[in-house]
Amino acid sequence: MADADSLAREFEEHRPHLRDVAYRILGSASDADDAVQETWLRLNRTDVSDVLNLRAWLTTVVSRVALNMIESRGTRREDMSAEPPEPTADGPRADGAALGPEDEALLDAEVSAALQVVLNTLEPRERLAFVLHDLFAVPFDEIAPVVDTTSAAARQLASRARRRLRTASPEPVAASVTVRANQQREVVDAFFAAAREAQFATLLQLLDPDVVMRGDEIAARMGADTAVTGADAVAKWISGRARGAVPATVGGEPGAAWVVDGTIRVAFSFTVTADGRITAINLIADPAAIAEAGVTFS
Repeated sequence: MADADSLAREFEEHRPHLRDVAYRILGSASDADDAVQETWLRLNRTDVSDVLNLRAWLTTVVSRVALNMIESRGTRREDMSAEPPEPTADGPRADGAALGPEDEALLDAEVSAALQVVLNTLEPRERLAFVLHDLFAVPFDEIAPVVDTTSAAARQLASRARRRLRTASPEPVAASVTVRANQQREVVDAFFAAAREAQFATLLQLLDPDVVMRGDEIAARMGADTAVTGADAVAKWISGRARGAVPATVGGEPGAAWVVDGTIRVAFSFTVTADGRITAINLIADPAAIAEAGVTFS
């Protein structure tokens, strides 16, 4: 078990992030504080000595707590839209560092206010999947256990939420979602361009240092590794490959597909941060999963 004092200090470092996550899911500042406090209590009851990424572990826990809270409202159908949106606890970066997903999502007050109102109307699991993936760049493989489903189903939850935001949201929110999709398309296209030409340095610039690339069982039988971790390893694996990949939309998000004789053999889905770094790549080769992901071409 980690030293109690050092664990408390590390938790306090992550508190602003955890509160931002909880607030976006719950739509209530007071409920967000309660969710963070419950997360702290659970941390104190758990041996996390084997946890490699405490921030990710805490994000999962606070998300589960928040989902339980929002679902417990049940038939009460509390209307949280009257509560004014909370600014991010961290505030804009004063050190000139690149903004993270939560910073970008909260920076514009008009978009932030309108977004929270619409988020409050989403079905709880859709809301959680969208918030974690689109606002906080959590991979769907990590979201899936929180909502008790598969990675592909979690992707569909976020996709449905995204469609509702585009069609039912005030113009600033719809525009913001579109801009993010366009930015992700640029990153994904640059990634494949660099992979085709074996531009190793460019790949490293596009990949987060802790990026994880995962392939399903069928992708593994086709020669993909089930998991590759780290920018250097992923760049080496993909460099010179994927020459046949073409741009596609996978689960409502910019991705790519490898097509042979008119059949999609592999779909590539991505998790991209607001500052343009790829944190997760999924290779989907199972035909059922490809169908569930809803791969389309423009």
